[in-house]
Amino acid sequence: MKHCRFSFLSRPSFQIIIGSAICLLAAVGCGSSDSGSAPGAPTAKTDTVKAGQKPTVALVMKSLANEFFQTMQKGAEKHNSEHSSDYTLISNGIKDEQDVAKQQELVQQMAGQAVGAIVIAPADSKALIPVCEKAMKAGIAVVNIDNKFDRDVLTSRHLAIPFVGPDNRKGAKLAGDYLAKKLKAGDEVAIVEGAPNAFNGIQRKLGFEDAIKAANLKLVDSQTGRWETAEANKVFAAMLTSHPNLKAVLCANDNMALGALAALKAAGKKGAVIVVGFDNITAVRDLVKSGDILCTVDQHADQLATFGIQYALDIVSKKASPVDKETPVDLITQADVK
Repeated sequence: MKHCRFSFLSRPSFQIIIGSAICLLAAVGCGSSDSGSAPGAPTAKTDTVKAGQKPTVALVMKSLANEFFQTMQKGAEKHNSEHSSDYTLISNGIKDEQDVAKQQELVQQMAGQAVGAIVIAPADSKALIPVCEKAMKAGIAVVNIDNKFDRDVLTSRHLAIPFVGPDNRKGAKLAGDYLAKKLKAGDEVAIVEGAPNAFNGIQRKLGFEDAIKAANLKLVDSQTGRWETAEANKVFAAMLTSHPNLKAVLCANDNMALGALAALKAAGKKGAVIVVGFDNITAVRDLVKSGDILCTVDQHADQLATFGIQYALDIVSKKASPVDKETPVDLITQADVK
């Protein structure tokens, strides 16, 4: 994984003192970045956390209706309770996986509270970058988790925001390779994709495709379920009608795997088509154990936010150089579920 340097961009703040026609202009903070400096070059220490002051870290997640992010939140709160003397945690998220505007608003609110760091799992890999850039200009450290920001957009804006998270393509290929052992060359398979504006969704699709190609399986359909159970149910029900010889479906998250399984039950085809998921939520673990779902992929939701939070604290305290960090991803099969 490519490592990058991280830049804290400054925000000049100005105070005008009126008296005797004298104006005093004072820049407060870490100082302006030299416009001729290389993108991502480090600047002086930010002013959002005063010396000796306990920093506040804002965790901004995607849909809290998704069990994955509920688990992430619980993990973050547990970490904070164990390190309450080190930092204050503000934890929040959106209701709808696609409510990008609300997540942008949350980031703005956190920046307005002058938190020391924002740890964000963005709903959109591109649309959240500008508001995070504003936070950085205010001297706030930004750490990206779960869904990676778009590299081209970061480059075009001369930004370097560290990503802490798993290799989603590798994780999806693990699941796809395991599925391939249950099938034979030429068997028809389909993919229910994540949101098309999410880097992790794109990477999971690519990982599934890598495995499909390697096993000489036949990909007959690939459509987005937008991370949602109901949407995946509708999409996959149509796939079943269009492709009666379908042998398996690979879903880019577990919520959509639940939707696909429900569609199979409704069509009277439960057990005739193999279902694969991604995220290792509790509901799917139980189904993996029972054999209703073949496998899922664990990216350790309970630890992912804490990895990002600890890294943000290290960056704020200058104990770490901000570069990308890859976190664990593991295949979960029936043999792994106790």
